[in-house]
Amino acid sequence: MIISKTPLRLCLGGGSTDLPAYSNENGGFVVTSALNRHVYLLVKNRFEKELKINYSTVEIVEDVSGIKHPVVREALKLLGLKDHIEVISSADVPAETGLGSSGSFTVGLIHALHGLKDEYLSRLDLAKESTNLIMNILKEPCGCQDTYIASFGGFVCLDILKNGNVIVTQLHLKYPIIRELENNLLFFYTGIKRSANIVLKDQSKHMDKNLESMHEIKHIGHKVKHALETGNLTEFGLLQHSHWMIKRLTSSEITNDRIDKLYDTGIKAGAIGGKLMGAGGGGFLVLYCENHKDNVRKAMAKEGLQEIHFRFEDEGSKLIINIR
Repeated sequence: MIISKTPLRLCLGGGSTDLPAYSNENGGFVVTSALNRHVYLLVKNRFEKELKINYSTVEIVEDVSGIKHPVVREALKLLGLKDHIEVISSADVPAETGLGSSGSFTVGLIHALHGLKDEYLSRLDLAKESTNLIMNILKEPCGCQDTYIASFGGFVCLDILKNGNVIVTQLHLKYPIIRELENNLLFFYTGIKRSANIVLKDQSKHMDKNLESMHEIKHIGHKVKHALETGNLTEFGLLQHSHWMIKRLTSSEITNDRIDKLYDTGIKAGAIGGKLMGAGGGGFLVLYCENHKDNVRKAMAKEGLQEIHFRFEDEGSKLIINIR
């Protein structure tokens, strides 16, 4: 029996520039971080020959091709596992909330299945194999940042080259800066679930007319890296606001009247920047607030939003139980 523990993520800058519709022509740059909320995958050899897959539903099938869950089906095919397998998943936070749960699920599953086969993967190989499954085999309209940060953990910069290769650089922040960043980032659950694929497809479809905006988002990503490295967190907060103002123009699916109202309410209450986590459309609203935190919390509570506390996570996907 193998159990993997894989972190969710918060994109800090350059989000969406990892989409192939942009990066294949222009190269992408993303600053992203792992959070202390996780996806857990248990895989084990099963006495019965049938495959049993347990997530929000339970599947028991005789053949891998009959599995409805696309990631599980293709991961088992990829690793040549045909029968006598059970997969169980659990997560700290619901899916479709902007925390990269699909990427974390994929990384955790690939990691656990290799562990079941007594095979070792480097962080980079784990990221590459997981990215290949999502982007090339399943052809999901996403980028690579979720699978890479889930594999590596910590704070990383991703340079996405035009040929699809990814250069990973660990961003080493001083401990006091990390603690201050955690203290100043407030996370509120909007209660709105959405499919990231809808947003990402629309962004990719309209990439040509949004090129200047995407160039600016990438530029902001580099500015975010510099702000974090120098400990200028006020600049970081202001950059979050600039990023959101530009990103919301790249697709009509990213925001709506309700989300705009929530964001404006947070800014008026004292936040200096923020955004919806992930592709947009719903999920978690993150606000950067150096002062007036109580005012912001009261304003969000009045709107019916639940605050969730997150911390940053140093480690990427790991096997926490390995019994064979």
